[in-house]
Amino acid sequence: MTEGETGAAGGAGAEHASAAGGTPGTGRPPAGSLAHRVPDLGALELLLAVARLGSLGAAAREVGITQPAASSRVRSMERQLGVALVDRSPRGSRLTDAGALVTDWARRVVEAAEAFDAGAQALRDRRDSRLRVAASMTIAEYLLPGWLLALRAQRPDTAVSLLAGNSTAVAERLLTGEADLGFVEGLTVPAGLDSAVVAHDRLIVVTAPGHPWARRRAPLSAAELSTTPLILREKGSGTRQVLDAALGGLARPLIELSSTTAVKAAAVGGAGPSVLSELVVREELAVRRLVAVPVADVSLTRDLRAVWPTGHRPTGPARDLLTLTRT
Repeated sequence: MTEGETGAAGGAGAEHASAAGGTPGTGRPPAGSLAHRVPDLGALELLLAVARLGSLGAAAREVGITQPAASSRVRSMERQLGVALVDRSPRGSRLTDAGALVTDWARRVVEAAEAFDAGAQALRDRRDSRLRVAASMTIAEYLLPGWLLALRAQRPDTAVSLLAGNSTAVAERLLTGEADLGFVEGLTVPAGLDSAVVAHDRLIVVTAPGHPWARRRAPLSAAELSTTPLILREKGSGTRQVLDAALGGLARPLIELSSTTAVKAAAVGGAGPSVLSELVVREELAVRRLVAVPVADVSLTRDLRAVWPTGHRPTGPARDLLTLTRT
C-alpha cells in the first residue's frame, strides 16, 4: 500500500470511528458519564425482544414502536457502543456475536431495573397507606371532615389521622415530621413552610342575645373592642393572631380556652363576647343563639392555608387532599 493509500485508509477509519460515536483512532466510545455510554432501558428491552423473537418487526410491535423507529434505535445503540449488534436480512434479524454478549448483559440490567421498580412501588404503597394531617381548630372541625370524606371516596385504603391544634402546633408537627400536610389560619406562613391558600374566612364579633352589645345600634369601634376583655383562644391560635394584628393589641382575656368549640359554648352560655370564624357560628346566628355585633373600620378577613415543609411538595394522598380543597 502506498503512503497515499495508507493515509486514505487511515482517514476512512477515523471517519468510521467518528460516525460510530467512538473516539477517532481508538474504536472506543467517547468518555463521559455512564448515561452517555450505556444504552437506555428502552433500547435494551428492544434488543432482548429481537433476541427472543428473531425479528426486528416483531420486536418493534412487542415494545410498542414502529419498525423504522426500532431500526433507528438499534443503529443508535450500535453507534453508542461502537459495535454491530444485529445482522438484518430478508429472513429476519440475527444477533452478531457481540450482540449476543451485549444481550446477556442487557438481561441483567433489565432484571435489576425491574427489582428497582418493584422496590420503588413498595415505597409508594407504604406512603399511600397512611396520611397524617395536622390542622388548626376551625379548619379541623368545620372544613376537613368534608374534604376527608371526599378523599376516602378516592382512596378507601388510605388510613387518615387528624391532629388538631393551634397554628403554631401545626407548624411544629410538620417540621418534626409528625404530619404530612397541615392547615393553618394565621396571618403569616410559619418559617420553614410553603403554602397555598385553600379558602377565605371572616371573623365575627358575637355575643349571647342578653348581652348589651346585642342591642346596640352603632357599630363597635376598634378601640372599644381592643380594650374589652373577650373570650379568646390561647396564644398561638390563628384566630387570636388575626384579631391581635387587626386591633393592634388586646385586653387581658376574660376567659382563655384551647378549643373553638369551648369558646363558642362559653359565648352561647352568656359568659361574654367573643370573636369567632363565620364558619363556626353560622348555625348559632341563624337560630339567634348568638348575635353578630358589627365593628367599624376593622378588617377581620383571613386566608386559610395548606402548609408543608419547604421544598417538599405534597405527594400521594397529601397531594390528592390538597387538590380536593380547591374543588
